[in-house]
Amino acid sequence: MILYNVTVKVDPGTSEEWVKWMQEEHIPELMDTGLFVDSKLFRLLDIDESDGITYAAQYFCKNMDNYNRYISLHSAAMREKGLQKFGNKFIAFRTVMELI
Repeated sequence: MILYNVTVKVDPGTSEEWVKWMQEEHIPELMDTGLFVDSKLFRLLDIDESDGITYAAQYFCKNMDNYNRYISLHSAAMREKGLQKFGNKFIAFRTVMELI
């Protein structure tokens, strides 16, 4: 099992709109690729939120082939949609992990 984790810090004034977009548009679109078997969206707790609210979007796929297929076929367009909608109101970093 592969976990694709995207940690995002969102401008406090934009966070509600961003969460709604994630839940109603972005995550369903990512899941519709058929390359992931599950997804979760978390809000990080016990951290300073003065410069933004931090979330972790987690996407689970069966193997690296599916993850690599997502990256090569879908990720650029999906990232661009987020940038077009929210511009510089967020920052994100991504990690990929394997379940042991």
